[in-house]
Amino acid sequence: QVQLVESGGGLVQPGGSLRLSCAASGRTFSMYGMGWFRQAPGKEREFVAAISGSGSRTYYSDSVKGRFTISRDNAKNTVYLQMNSLKPEDTAVYYCAAQLGRYSASNSDRSYDYWGQGTQVTVSS
Repeated sequence: QVQLVESGGGLVQPGGSLRLSCAASGRTFSMYGMGWFRQAPGKEREFVAAISGSGSRTYYSDSVKGRFTISRDNAKNTVYLQMNSLKPEDTAVYYCAAQLGRYSASNSDRSYDYWGQGTQVTVSS
């Protein structure tokens, strides 16, 4: 069992930055691929970014590529999402998720085994 707790969300102006964190319980964090997803009101949950267990592979959606960076610190059992040049359309609840498999880094939410409770990100002037 893995428990995930996101933090770092909030209100930011367009063009600003935020860094989300997701802390995981357990001693085998490096065995999990990690992903970030988001869901805006009235919309389906969508993939944002993913990273493999070692951090050697990363993937991004086209909508955030070049603006967001996913990273992880396995010693701290934490995955991060650095979000720069934020736009109003980035407004959503952001969720982190864990997928068993050290080489895994899927863009499909159906591949993930554990989910956090989400953190709200609002981009508005």
